[in-house]
Amino acid sequence: MRPITQTAGRTSLGAFAPAFAHYNDDVLFGENWNDPGMDHKQRCIVTVTALMASGVTDSSLAYHLENAKKAGVTRAEIAAAITHTAFYAGWPKGWAAFNLAKEVWAEETAAEDAMAAHAARMVFPIGAPNDAFARCFTGRSYLAPVSAGPLGVHNVTFEPGCRNHWHIHHADQGGGQLLICVAGRGWYQAWGEEARALGPGDCVQIPAGVKHWHGAAAASWFSHLAVEVPGVNGSTQWLEPVDEGPYGPLDENGRK
Repeated sequence: MRPITQTAGRTSLGAFAPAFAHYNDDVLFGENWNDPGMDHKQRCIVTVTALMASGVTDSSLAYHLENAKKAGVTRAEIAAAITHTAFYAGWPKGWAAFNLAKEVWAEETAAEDAMAAHAARMVFPIGAPNDAFARCFTGRSYLAPVSAGPLGVHNVTFEPGCRNHWHIHHADQGGGQLLICVAGRGWYQAWGEEARALGPGDCVQIPAGVKHWHGAAAASWFSHLAVEVPGVNGSTQWLEPVDEGPYGPLDENGRK
């Protein structure tokens, strides 16, 4: 991780209190915050809880909440930390800290609420983050196995704007893929063809050997069942990401 540096002390108090500015910028942040005995994320959580316990719920706590979010502290983690601290430091301090934390994590909260609303529109689960194939997607996707065996079926969910890279399903005989759209709005495009808008109930048959991509519309979650058509010596070849050329101008009505 890049070393933490701070100049706020000298900027605000350099002329008035140079010793304090030195301790703030060079010792507190320059040495203590870079001590390898605790990682940055842990240090952010400890700082937030210490400030809250001390009754500091002003701009200083807001700054360290922002710092915690940038360090990777999630909404669930900060909520758990504040709740735990409130039992020891006082319930009113917990309320004050939560009022600030809700503003810092507002965007994440909205995204989680949109994801929950999307999940409520379909009978299939969203599943777990599709980390195994994250390198083949732009944006985050989720995967939920629906049926195993020779005819594998998975529910694939894309966050808004997420799409997979161009790819080809190969097979010596048979093969290919069937997409059955179950919720949200999305796109499918075969190489050399116009992009096709997709919605619940739409189906796309993708023969083996066709270069293509599919994913969510820019402002909508999207889910489809992916059915792998049995074939001889089947494989998937992942290619380049879909650039903003074909994807960016697409609107919700299926036009460029």
